[in-house]
Amino acid sequence: MHSLNDLQAMLERYAQKHPFPEEPPMLYAPCTYMLSLGGKRLRPLLALMACELFTDEVEAALPAAWAVELFHNFTLIHDDIMDAAPLRRGKPTVHTRWNTDTGILSGDVMLIFAYQHLLKARNDHTAAELVRIFNRVAVEVCEGQQRDMDFEQRDEVQLSEYLYMIEQKTAVLLGGALEMGACCAGASLTDRTHLYHFGRIAGTAFQIQDDWLDTYGDPVRVGKQVGGDILQNKKTFLVLKALELANEADRATLRQWLRTPADTPGKVKAVRAIFDRYDVSLQATTAKAQLQQEAFKHLDAVKTPLSRQTLLRQTVAQLLDRDH
Repeated sequence: MHSLNDLQAMLERYAQKHPFPEEPPMLYAPCTYMLSLGGKRLRPLLALMACELFTDEVEAALPAAWAVELFHNFTLIHDDIMDAAPLRRGKPTVHTRWNTDTGILSGDVMLIFAYQHLLKARNDHTAAELVRIFNRVAVEVCEGQQRDMDFEQRDEVQLSEYLYMIEQKTAVLLGGALEMGACCAGASLTDRTHLYHFGRIAGTAFQIQDDWLDTYGDPVRVGKQVGGDILQNKKTFLVLKALELANEADRATLRQWLRTPADTPGKVKAVRAIFDRYDVSLQATTAKAQLQQEAFKHLDAVKTPLSRQTLLRQTVAQLLDRDH
């Protein structure tokens, strides 16, 4: 069995052996730049972990794992354009460093290269299955992004709608990575499906934890200003749960705060006070814990020795219990 460091090194070697072309530079340099910005490479690592649940030949999942990482970065390039975001991981976004047209085209070609890696599977049947899974997940990610943009234009968003949106936009790719890794190992459809739901549900819990950390995390540990979501008027789990639980007066006050500019004095403190009145912090941590428990039931159902599940279990548990 491989350690997390082993899998990271394996993935990095694969990436180095499959760089983007150098010509034309205005197309491919932004792709290389985007991948150089770092990140945990969580999704491709999950694919490798899922493969190793069933076989020692984890290298079989490397092309699919890298395809997942390329797709993820493609979505980030385009998301940054849609959000007019100037920075990504502390560095200029692709469209800021180059221009919007370049960002669109470089993102597009990155997606095409993802398909090329999927087709490197060991046989045609596996390749076809990987493309089928990939297409299903990719469509859901796009649908989730559209729902997220739609929510920005709506005053009323239900908590159930938000949970479905984050499931599509964020969580299904985690589930899809696990499902694809298992597919590369020749796992049964039942085990693949359980792994997909494990990742999907755990990914939803992951986003709720993110929402909580933005308001209640230690700014030193989180590494950014606490309350950023509040300042940007984002409809997070905390906001929507508060609107669901608050009395009419507090609901009206909260909505008023969520229409004010980011630099309005006292905004974060006032909104957090409403959250605290209705124990929204506890509501979020409870919801996350319930989802975490539900997710691990799916992993429990996967028919592999527990010894092979150790790294995957530890990695996901640490992500869901993180404080930054």
